[in-house]
Amino acid sequence: MDRKVVTSENAPKALGPYSVAIRAGMFVFASGQLGLDPQSGNLVPGGIETETRQALTNIRHVLADSGSGLDAVVKTTVFLKDMAEFSKMNAVYAEFFPENPPARSTVQVAALPRDGTVEIEAVALLK
Repeated sequence: MDRKVVTSENAPKALGPYSVAIRAGMFVFASGQLGLDPQSGNLVPGGIETETRQALTNIRHVLADSGSGLDAVVKTTVFLKDMAEFSKMNAVYAEFFPENPPARSTVQVAALPRDGTVEIEAVALLK
């Protein structure tokens, strides 16, 4: 099976020893994205809603640079710092997946890198 490391100039660089995404066979596996501004590397201000919007924008860029897109996402996993903010995250998430959304798991975690409020990873089909 083909395996290719994906990079993106339009999304934040990896914060550790991992790839932003991997193309394997007919799939793209996008690593979790925080609400980091790609230029500054800092979390966008504003809390869960702006961080969710930025995380999904980052995923959109990673997928585009991989030969895929949000419309080809088959599964996401959302990691929340506080499940009480689920409805706010969910409202923004729905903006990015308005029809036929992918399968999804959402879990609360003890902490996220950079003290983020949300991290989202995705698996998509290649186009």
